[in-house]
Amino acid sequence: MTEQEFLLKNEPHVFAQIKKSVEHERLAHAYLFEGERGTGKHQMSLWLAKRLFCTNVTDNEPCNVCNNCTRITLNEHPNVQVIKPEGQTIKVDQMRRLQAEFGKKGFESQRQIFIISDAEKMNVNAANSLLKFLEEPQAGFLAILETSALGRILPTIQSRCQLIHFTPLSKEQLVKSLQTQGVGAQSALLLASLTNSYEKAIEFSSDEWFNSAKDAVLTWHRYLEKADLQAFIFVQKKLTPLAKEKEQQFIIFQILLLYFRQQREKELNNLAHLQLINQILELVLQAEQKLRANVAFQNVCEQLVLRIVRLS
Repeated sequence: MTEQEFLLKNEPHVFAQIKKSVEHERLAHAYLFEGERGTGKHQMSLWLAKRLFCTNVTDNEPCNVCNNCTRITLNEHPNVQVIKPEGQTIKVDQMRRLQAEFGKKGFESQRQIFIISDAEKMNVNAANSLLKFLEEPQAGFLAILETSALGRILPTIQSRCQLIHFTPLSKEQLVKSLQTQGVGAQSALLLASLTNSYEKAIEFSSDEWFNSAKDAVLTWHRYLEKADLQAFIFVQKKLTPLAKEKEQQFIIFQILLLYFRQQREKELNNLAHLQLINQILELVLQAEQKLRANVAFQNVCEQLVLRIVRLS
């Protein structure tokens, strides 16, 4: 899927706004693209860079096949620099290298673009170095900052950028996008219930741990819906060794909630069973709250099993 196809489908209003700015030559010297991961911030950055360098623009769209478009796709264009965190942060040395690169002879009279991914991860020195860049922009200079945490961007940097907000994907959009990438319908629905980030969902879908967890929780759910005490043993033998990290433990409960909610949808005409499922859902939510209160994962799961068995 090309950048323009993704943006037309998921961010049509932002896409139209940026296209109009390009067409009327009213681009700002600095943009701050803000929104959750997977909402199209980087696709918008790449589209804009291609549009400005493309040698075969048609109907205000880059061709995606000329030498400039291809080099931007491959991150090999000398006038388009993409800055990403080195480790956990973006460091001042990265900003200095950027300034040195743009200061080389041969670039002075040409358009220069830099894109900073995860801009909220700039350390203090890097942010201050960038601020100097933004305060005295050069001719043909364009800065694009991408962030999923606007509150961590210095207000002085925000004030020198045009803020563009990217809205999260709807659940339906995310499910369709995942299915176009070969993710099965059931898995796509599960992933869209866990996150509204396309990138995160794709990451989950190919993660070995996640796929093991999804299958394990399905087995646990089957024991629980039958009030089978095998569910208690399953916690000890399978779930506890599987979910050693806190984030993994919360994902286990999110998957379990989804399976019971799906079951409830199937039982809408069976009032007696529907009431039981609603009670179970309440118990699962209470168990999740205990986990957030730092009760041990195994204890939370074992207590949940016993409480569900008592309902039957």
